[in-house]
Amino acid sequence: MVESPFDVEIEVGEVIDAEPFPDAEKPEMTKLWIDLGDDEIQSAGQLEYHYDAPDLIGRQVLCATNLGSVRIAGFKSEALTVGVPSEDGYPVLVSPDEDVPLGGTLY
Repeated sequence: MVESPFDVEIEVGEVIDAEPFPDAEKPEMTKLWIDLGDDEIQSAGQLEYHYDAPDLIGRQVLCATNLGSVRIAGFKSEALTVGVPSEDGYPVLVSPDEDVPLGGTLY
């Protein structure tokens, strides 16, 4: 199979720390530190509308890990935490129904 430069790799991670991100330009931002099993990454997302930061710790999430990184108000976001819009347009996180091994890829 020929790989496309547009292939997105989505891995399972567990939030190991989270905190509000009031310095970001967008409102309702949260900083996340995520364990992928063999690696730890950082991510930032507009999550406070639906989640309190401490409640995210221990939650498994899906992360697009090969999109590159961006700096948001000095914070290096290395992955896109996957969510879908709620009726009001704010992200609702996508998670496995049960705990699965960290670093597993979506197929």
